[in-house]
This record gives sequence, structure tokens and C-alpha cells, in this order.
Amino acid sequence: MTDIIAQTQILKVRELVEELKFTIIAGEAGLDRRIDQKMLSRPGLELAGLFDFYEEDRIQIIGSKEVTFFYWLNEQDQDIRVEMLFREKTPAFIFSNDFDIPEVFIRNANKYKIPVLRSSKKTTPLMGDVTNFLQEKLADFTSVHGVLIDVHGVGTLIRGGSGIGKSETALELVKRGHKLVADDNVEIYEKEPGLIVGKPPKILEKVMEIRGIGIINVVQMFGAGSFRHKKRITLVIDLEKDEGKGNNYDRLGVEELTLKILNTEVAHIRIPVRPGRNVSSLIEVAAINRKLRYMGYNAAKEFTDNLDQLILENAQNNNNNN
Repeated sequence: MTDIIAQTQILKVRELVEELKFTIIAGEAGLDRRIDQKMLSRPGLELAGLFDFYEEDRIQIIGSKEVTFFYWLNEQDQDIRVEMLFREKTPAFIFSNDFDIPEVFIRNANKYKIPVLRSSKKTTPLMGDVTNFLQEKLADFTSVHGVLIDVHGVGTLIRGGSGIGKSETALELVKRGHKLVADDNVEIYEKEPGLIVGKPPKILEKVMEIRGIGIINVVQMFGAGSFRHKKRITLVIDLEKDEGKGNNYDRLGVEELTLKILNTEVAHIRIPVRPGRNVSSLIEVAAINRKLRYMGYNAAKEFTDNLDQLILENAQNNNNNN
């Protein structure tokens, strides 16, 4: 199977404002400025006059320390240093604690079209919220056709050709108490190296499309516990039409196959599908088996080790008899 590679994401200040409900104080004309950096900056050194290490392409967080130091400066230094903060690449300034915004920030925000925003939160939780948002939105991203289900706590991405029964299989799993994450279109992002997360597009949250029935809402039908907004993906299962041609399916499972999604290797299983086969039960077993392997137990390895030991003992017995 082909590895799943990243797509390009573009994030604008406007999305940050809408998601985290910031108040726009000035520089509204710059809401479509791009945000390219996940990291934040607190320009304390810069307000003191040291710009050698100014990270101008980051969102600038102005907390209580920065505000206190700002008011220690005389008016001339305030004007000079604040204007030097407003650079071409700077996405936005965010003030915490519902601080009153100094007039010099408002003036430069409108002059350079760089938004100045305000939050009621204290500086540390504010930075946590913004960082989490940026890490998700600016992470390596891709979108795949399939269904993502939380099966026994294992984020299981089910793929397969059109009409093979992905949604019907997922519906049966939801009826058994497992949780739907996304049906038909799964948005995947790499939160950090080795950790990929899947979620549905906003318009497809909580719904499934079942051929012959149409759109259903799983929360309305099966309750709030039948859906979760996102889930780490640790298993990919490909459903393949069984045409009886012997497609080299793994019969023991000693060596675990993997699929590369973005930059992360994920356990990968291929399951042949034919009429009468209980695919939902197979997926449940595959998820539990993945969980056991994560805990250090490998049934296939235990079986082959026992088989090797039995062969060795039989060979020794034959030698002794001879």
C-alpha cells in the first residue's frame, strides 16, 4: 500500500480569533495575515531594547511582566520600542488578563495592519490554548477516504474500495458500543513525531452515510457515548475483496506490517472480505490483538516459539531413540 503523505495547510489570524474567541482591539485589516510558526514569543527583551534575538515571525504574547515593564519606560522609549516590534512577518499581538491596551500599540496596529487582540485569560493558560491550537492547525496534515473508529480504545482507521462495506462495518461496531470518530473523510494530522490523530471535517461530525438509508446521526440514534471528536490512530485495516486468488494474506502474524502516515509508522492489517464473513468481529479481534502487542504480548510469536521448542524436543527424542 502507498504511504500517506502530507498536504499543505494555511492558517490565518482570523481562524485563531474565531476559535479562541479573542477580542479584536486594533489592526482588523490584518486578520488574513498568515501564521507559519507553532511557537510563541514574549517580547520582554525587546521592550528592554534588545532586538538581536527577536522572533518576529511568531505570535507575540504580552503578559503582566511585559505590561509592567512597558509602563516603566518613558514615553519616547515606549514609542520607539513598540514600533520596532511591528514587523512585516509578525502575525499578531495578544494581550492577556484583559489588560487595557496602550495607545501606541493601537496606533501601530492600524498603521501596519497587524492585529492586536485581547484575552481575559491569565498568561500561562492563554499560551497553552494558543500553542495547542497552533500545533494542531500547523501540524503535517492529510485527508483520507475511510472510517475512523475507537475500538476498545484503539484508534482504528478502516479503508477499502467503494462499496466494500466500510460504513456498514463501522455501524455494526458503533451498535456494539464502540465510538465513531469520522465516516467517509478522515482528517489526519501529526501532533508530534510518532503521534497521529484523526478527526472528521466539521460538516461530517457525528454523521454516517449508509447506502439505501442515507445520512444518520449516531449521537441521536445511539447516545452521546457513540462519538468522539478525535482519536490517535494506532491501527490501519484495509478491507479487500476476496477473489480467491491467494493474495498472500498473513496467516500467522509474526511480523507486523506497517503503513507510513505522514512521518509515523502505524500497524497495518489487510482483511479479505467475502459474503458471510463477520468483518466487525474480525476488526474487534484485531484491535484487541494490537492492544496486547502494545502491552508486550504477541500470540503469534508465542505460538512459533512453542512450535520451535516442540520440533526441537521431537528431534532430540528421535536422536535418543536412534
